[in-house]
Amino acid sequence: LVGFNFDIKIFALPLIGLGMFLRLTKGNGRSGALGETFAGFGVFFLGIDLLRATFAETGINLPLTLLGGGVGSHFTFLVLGVLLTVAMQSSSAAIAITLTATAGGFIPFDGGASLVIGANIGSTSTAALAALGATPNAKRVATAHVIFNLATGVVALLLLPFLLHALTIFPQLLHVQSNATMLLALFHTVFNILGVCLMWPFTQFMVTHLMGWFRSHEEDEAQPLYLDKNIAAPPVLAFHALAKEIERIGNIARRMAKGAMSSEAGPSLQLDADRRTLLKLEIEVGNFINLIRRGNLPEELDHVLPNALRVTSYYREVADVSLRIAQMQQQSRLLANTALAQEIGLYKQHVVKLLDLTDVAREEYAPEECAALFKETEEMYRHLKSSLLKAGTKSLLPVGLMVSLIDLMSDVRRIADQIEKGGRYLTTLTTAMPTEDKAIPVQAAA
Repeated sequence: LVGFNFDIKIFALPLIGLGMFLRLTKGNGRSGALGETFAGFGVFFLGIDLLRATFAETGINLPLTLLGGGVGSHFTFLVLGVLLTVAMQSSSAAIAITLTATAGGFIPFDGGASLVIGANIGSTSTAALAALGATPNAKRVATAHVIFNLATGVVALLLLPFLLHALTIFPQLLHVQSNATMLLALFHTVFNILGVCLMWPFTQFMVTHLMGWFRSHEEDEAQPLYLDKNIAAPPVLAFHALAKEIERIGNIARRMAKGAMSSEAGPSLQLDADRRTLLKLEIEVGNFINLIRRGNLPEELDHVLPNALRVTSYYREVADVSLRIAQMQQQSRLLANTALAQEIGLYKQHVVKLLDLTDVAREEYAPEECAALFKETEEMYRHLKSSLLKAGTKSLLPVGLMVSLIDLMSDVRRIADQIEKGGRYLTTLTTAMPTEDKAIPVQAAA
């Protein structure tokens, strides 16, 4: 309603001036952003004033009031509102045009109400375009916005005669003077309140269903594949499921370690996503272990169950160290000593080989082979550390770079240690697992 009864330039122009002054003097800080907001509001209000003046002059030449007030007329204005918002990609600007057109006599009051409904429905196009290529949560929010506006628009259109009648008599009850522009602005407010009242009871239902849409790879991977409360009681099924899920966590940890050691540009978004997935699965494993303990667990298995948490902690440590390695990887690029660079490369290749061998899902997995390979890794680490120290003392390597590389190689060794232990302890879950014949009496006794 601002700008229809007084000269909006009185405060719009100062807003623009103040805003640009803050933007130019304060740069990209908070004050600069606030100034940009002030300037934007000033330009927006000036645009409203320009629209008001324009439609005041053209309303006689384009008398859409002749369309009448039938169903066809309402549908026409509804479509115009949708097209106007789609073209301008701003429902606020479309509603501002509607208000100014109504004030200039360009469209009737009931036609303006239909235009407002169309503008709100048209705003779904803005949300849909903004959601293209966005995150799953952004797409879900955009979908909720579309559902909200479409449902509210349909209901408001069906109730339009009753709403307009109520809006007409409401100012009379308050003994307040009104005009078509004021009533149209009030209708827009009522439209949004109607939408909230309509959709509020279905909020949880919408959230539940929308969470199943637009799922990302990270969200899918973070969901347990083998854990289910219905199989927590039978020891055979529970231990099989637990081992399989921990194997998945181990695969994610190995993927992170390989990605970190091959990265030269710092931590990637994939590493951060993998770590979040791993942590979520670790929590699910802990909850499943609590369910197992509540059941009738045989004594010979009770002492093995803590190894599951031990293994997940090893894999979590691999994930944390991998992020740290990715942050330090750029130090390797600063190494000009070719012999040391080759030795570091061979050391990393050795650890990658160990990562592959510690996958317990492999038929050829052998804990003894992994333990022997880890001993070789330790020997390589000690020799490499000695070489780095010698290079530092002989000024062949800057001391700061030497310290950073030693820390980096120590973290790589830490990954080898944790991944070897994880595989070794994970096998205790499968080897201690009862056979079907032994498990049946336990369940019968339960």
